[in-house]
Formats: sequence, structure tokens, C-alpha cells
Amino acid sequence: MHPSDTLYALSTPSKIGKVILVGAGPGDPDLLTVKALRLIQQADVIIYDRLVSTEIVALFPPHCQAVFVGKEAGNHCVPQQQINHLLVKHALAGKQVVRLKGGDPFIFGRGGEELEALLPFNIPFEVVPGITAASGCAAYAGIPLTHRDHAQSVQFITGHLKQGQDQIDWLSLARAKHTLVFYMGLNQSSVIRHKLSAYGMPLTTPIAIIERGTTIHQRVLTGDLAQIETLAQQAESPALIIIGSVTQLSQQLNWFNQQPDLITKREQDIQCYG
Repeated sequence: MHPSDTLYALSTPSKIGKVILVGAGPGDPDLLTVKALRLIQQADVIIYDRLVSTEIVALFPPHCQAVFVGKEAGNHCVPQQQINHLLVKHALAGKQVVRLKGGDPFIFGRGGEELEALLPFNIPFEVVPGITAASGCAAYAGIPLTHRDHAQSVQFITGHLKQGQDQIDWLSLARAKHTLVFYMGLNQSSVIRHKLSAYGMPLTTPIAIIERGTTIHQRVLTGDLAQIETLAQQAESPALIIIGSVTQLSQQLNWFNQQPDLITKREQDIQCYG
């Protein structure tokens, strides 16, 4: 608990505010849900992450207070405890707070942890799901995560592995007819290759890395498991690693990068936002 939390009881207004956990999707502002956009426009305070795209930030209403708390691997701009404190502070000041997260807040977004921090203060909250990066970026790259001829199941895995705390069931992940999606896995590409190979996945297994998916800067790198480290070194964050034979379909189904008119329109939209 933050040291100043003990002062809240003395300064809390008669009406406590509310925290709304909102998923911003993978980047394309058109992928925001109608409810997400409405709540963003009604917010008194928006606390947002690095993965919330510039186009979405441009939709913030002029009357709201925007607080950037972005963090990335190895460079935590604002510690999680401080983010929790900000949510509590603004809600107890009677504000309607939108906690805006890239993708979906309950898929590797620490959304559950942040809501738990509200419970001791009886702060009401709501959750608005968003399109998670796996489904959004894969769709824009022309990679169906499941396919009757390729994969009957899919798993989302965090690539942000703490040293000595690897609890991933690599044997299960290495099985055939299966699609794997690693979030935040670029820096762990060597571990991913080594573990999957050690548990029986062929090094010839097709893979794809989607860089800055659903944006005009989207890039899809394809290869096989043996090449994952080389491809990861070429990619920039944010990026997803998808492993499985479904990634081969990207060559035929990658509709987004094959529509220059659509990308040009998105570039024009960004200039209008700016």
C-alpha cells in the first residue's frame, strides 16, 4: 500500500469514482469496440500504456487528464505499484478513470492485479474486453490461428520469462497440429527454440513474427524454428511470434500488406489525427 493511502479516508468525496479497465486492441483504432470508444470519450482520467497506438491517443477528449504509464522490457517507466496507486487515487477523488491497455486487459495485461488493488477501497470497476494481439495481428497477417488442415488448438504464452521461474509445459507446447503464440518473446527466442526442439518439435516447423501488427508499419517475417533467433534480431517490438504450419498461409492470405490503397488511407488518417 502506498504511504499516502492512509490519507484517502480524510479526503474522499461523498461520491467515489469508478475504474474501467478497457482493452484498446492491437493498434488499429478501427478495432476499438463501440463501448471502448464511448467510455474513452466520457473519461475524466485516462491512464494508458505504451502499446496504445498514437491514433487511439488522438481520440482522447480534450477535457480528460491523460497519464502515460508505459513500460517495456527492461525499461519500466512507472512501476506497477505506482500504477495501482494512481488508479486508487483518482477514483477516490471522484473521477471516472479509464485504464486503457493495448490488446485485451485480461490477456497478459495485469488487469486482474490492478482490479485486486481496488478491492480494499471498495472502488467500483468494470471491464471492457479488447481484441487481443494474437487474434488481431494474426488476422491482419493472413494467419488463421486454427485451421482444419493445420491446427485444432491454439495456445497463448508469455515470452516474458523470469529467471528460475519457468513453469511452462514445453512438452505440451511441442505437440503437432497446434498453434503457439508467444507474446513479448523476441528477447527469449533462443530459449523458445531450445525448449521446443528439446521436447520434440522439428526445427523445420514454420514460424512467423508479426511486427507492429494492424498498423501501417506492420511487417511479417517468416521462416522456420531454426531461424527464430535470426528473425527475432531483425524485428522490432512490439511483435508476436507465431509457431505452427498455419503461418505458411500468410503468403496467400496476407490481405492487409497487399492493399497499398488501404495503407495510404491509414497514413492520411494519421496525418489528420496529428
